[in-house]
Amino acid sequence: MMPRTPWTLLVLLSAGLAAPAAANDLLPPNAKAGECYARVLSAAQYQTEDVTMLKKEASQRVEIIPAVYETVSETLTVKEPTSRLEVVPATYETVEERLMVEPEKIELIEVPAEYGWEEERVLVKPAHTVWKKGRGPIEKLDGSTGEIMCLVEIPAEYRTVRKRVLASKARTEERVTPAVYKTVKRRVQATAPTTRTVEIPAEYGTVNVRKLVTAARTESIEIPAEYQTVTQRKIVSEPTLTWRTILCETNMSAGVVAELQRTLNAQGYDAGSSDGVYGRQTADAVAAYQQKKGLATGQLTLETLNSLGVSARIGG
Repeated sequence: MMPRTPWTLLVLLSAGLAAPAAANDLLPPNAKAGECYARVLSAAQYQTEDVTMLKKEASQRVEIIPAVYETVSETLTVKEPTSRLEVVPATYETVEERLMVEPEKIELIEVPAEYGWEEERVLVKPAHTVWKKGRGPIEKLDGSTGEIMCLVEIPAEYRTVRKRVLASKARTEERVTPAVYKTVKRRVQATAPTTRTVEIPAEYGTVNVRKLVTAARTESIEIPAEYQTVTQRKIVSEPTLTWRTILCETNMSAGVVAELQRTLNAQGYDAGSSDGVYGRQTADAVAAYQQKKGLATGQLTLETLNSLGVSARIGG
């Protein structure tokens, strides 16, 4: 016996019942006498397309151009002009003077970026369910002995991924070097002569001084963004319910069922013994084959029999 299903089953008997399908959308179109029909689920259709995505954003690189200096010579007065008396000479004293030899300078130091580590939990395999044989009392299904099947939930699998992240960006810092000074001594007149004066010329000295010509500066260099092409899968048509020719109690023979069971078992789908009885185990094997091959599911369609190479013979 064929098990009842939630799909609406229409049996057109060969006693001259030709269904006016065009007049009623609830009936299969172009129905033939002696055949059985049912609404079955046709799988969705998909297609792939290439999409260009941003791989790395545009950025900037900062380059430091150092300051430029030059050394110049400067003439400084070491000894002021004085006068001397022939009788009572002048008196002198030494004074100190602080001169800048090298000016203060500022240097830009590049501080590299710092990185750290983060951990992220990534889904490897989502939770899903599978059918497994259960253990318990033996139950009857449409006159045949069957087994208990259990829908077991398999939990999701995860893994931890460790990735390197930016902790602080690269930057530049200023380092200030203070100016350098030199203390020079010079002799100056303390008292003037009291008699005839003798003029003494001034004395000079040359000092090398380092001066800033061009200050240090930074330049930004633009780095363009990078892109990559990825393949995405999108749905073209949604799954639909359509009328298909099927085998049912009216037109299914034990020979067809036995051949179906042998073929399914040979291809690795457990349909049970080849006893010619379309029970739950055989129906489950048919559903598994239909899902594997992308065929419409819900009933044993002639399309499924043709795919298996099984002949749908009418009669007992």
